[in-house]
Amino acid sequence: MKNTISQTVEVNQVNESKIGQVDFENLDFGKIFTDHMFVCDYKNGSWQTPKIIPYGPLTMEPSARVFHYGQAVFEGMKAYKDDNGDTFLFRPDENFKRINKSSERLAIPEFPEEYFFDGLNTLLKLDNAWIKSGSGNSLYIRPFVIATQASVSASEADEYKFLIICSPAQSYYSGDVSVLVAEKFSRSASGGFGYAKAAGNYAGQFYPTKLAKEQGYQQVIWTDSNTHEYMEEAGTMNVFFRINDTLLTAPVSDRILDGITRKSLISIAEKEGYKVDVRPVKVSEIVAAAKDGSLKEVFGAGTAAVVSPVKSFGYKGEHYEIEKQENSYASYFKKVLMDIQYNKVEDPFGWRYKV
Repeated sequence: MKNTISQTVEVNQVNESKIGQVDFENLDFGKIFTDHMFVCDYKNGSWQTPKIIPYGPLTMEPSARVFHYGQAVFEGMKAYKDDNGDTFLFRPDENFKRINKSSERLAIPEFPEEYFFDGLNTLLKLDNAWIKSGSGNSLYIRPFVIATQASVSASEADEYKFLIICSPAQSYYSGDVSVLVAEKFSRSASGGFGYAKAAGNYAGQFYPTKLAKEQGYQQVIWTDSNTHEYMEEAGTMNVFFRINDTLLTAPVSDRILDGITRKSLISIAEKEGYKVDVRPVKVSEIVAAAKDGSLKEVFGAGTAAVVSPVKSFGYKGEHYEIEKQENSYASYFKKVLMDIQYNKVEDPFGWRYKV
């Protein structure tokens, strides 16, 4: 293997790429990974020399605290390649800030900005062939941190591992979805860590979502934990509602993730003159709007799918269909955002980051 140093990152390259074994026309999301991964250990009170090594299994003690107390946070981001072969990230500074915000809430030490960006740039240059041009093609990037200290005592760890792994992805579209509005279960609670991208937040969603699927729905729209009167998120995404020509979405809080796609869509809508109302959204007003025909659209917003339209929802045993709009906000905002990400248009917001 070839060993080099790139600024702060020690690089250990594979002898031969496995890219030739991959069918890029038939990718299952998140199941194929690139040749390399970024790894950095925290021990003795500081982050050690970061490394890029061949992608492969980790060796850990069964007593590693991540397995027992769930100290784990992550991010989701993408790299895009334009028609000229140049590679771009989308607002990576926001991902960096958010993973440290998530880490702080779970008593995980802050990761250095220099290590994050130097490691990310070096990793993407090494595995650049895995990023394919063409709208919808991308490289999904998963930075994450886990507690690795071998101990089952119930307190925060003093050893951690920060990693970045990458997975080639195609256009993510599973069709318009039907969702069930939660009446009993909650994704998060006030004073908790719903705003953090913590692994446990997602684990807690699987059982209510399983129950929803048994009723014929694909996802759950989560409601507030106190009264279940307010819409908060849809599945693993932020959620938007269009009533007539007004776009509604809940404000971020300690229960709701500060989604990067969410805030980007709001900025695009406001810049282009759409009416945007960021406020608590009552379940009752959405049900009333569905009944009187003023509910024109519901859609989720997140990194993987960008925008995911909702075709119907269930609540208290009733089912409500949403009439498909010929010129939907969802499809328009998705196109505008993706054109920026793929360097097809000018970026008036300064969101693109060239690798």
